[in-house]
Amino acid sequence: MSTGFKVVIPARYGSTRLPGKPLLDIAGKPMIVHVCERALEADAEQVVVATDDQRIFAAVGDLGLQAVMTDPNHQSGTERIAEVARIMGWADEQIVVNLQGDEPLIPPGYIRDAALALAGQDQAGIATLAAKILDVEEIFNPNAVKVVLDKNGYALYFSRAAIPWNRSTFPDQHDIASSSLPHLRHIGMYAYTVGFLQRYCSWSVSQLEGVESLEQLRILWHGEPVLVRIVDKTPEAGVDTEEDLNRVSRRLLSGWPTKS
Repeated sequence: MSTGFKVVIPARYGSTRLPGKPLLDIAGKPMIVHVCERALEADAEQVVVATDDQRIFAAVGDLGLQAVMTDPNHQSGTERIAEVARIMGWADEQIVVNLQGDEPLIPPGYIRDAALALAGQDQAGIATLAAKILDVEEIFNPNAVKVVLDKNGYALYFSRAAIPWNRSTFPDQHDIASSSLPHLRHIGMYAYTVGFLQRYCSWSVSQLEGVESLEQLRILWHGEPVLVRIVDKTPEAGVDTEEDLNRVSRRLLSGWPTKS
């Protein structure tokens, strides 16, 4: 599989808590521009913003970056990326990384890690990331998605529950430091082949996906493998609220390292 990869950044204008989020100013630039810069720093061969809003399309184009207008009726960013791949005429074996448009602090190395992990094997059409959980409260937090792997690094299951469940120490004792089997938090970045993307978008929502509200369970439901690369730590949170916006602005203005 080729090691060259492209990055597509889904970006919608609508947001319940932060309307127009992709265009909000962070340290003198629209947020979507910071995200594009992370992708370029990862050495992506092409970076495309996938949007359904003319304001985002125009702003990205004015800054010399590439954007594609997509169907406003898509139910997920994955569907939006699949449309970009069709518009661009990318080959089935082309690797595409899905980078969320509200992640201006994502380490560029993580983008590259996901793409290279997928390129380095031939069993899965999708790769994602995970990091070891160091805070015991995180294990029991349903907003932190956990993943359990097989011996070869492919996902056995994703869940909002505390998996794997340590029968000896849970729920009253939480000695994760001495656990022989680390708990892993899933990091929601994906690298896909275009062929996999098209298959995925043809599948209906699975029962597991509906119960856990985790889109990635659709893949396991249909019997396809998901490769998981373990990275050093969970990246800093993205931008969902005004508080997040202020936090990220402070980090970037303080000289947050954007090379990794």
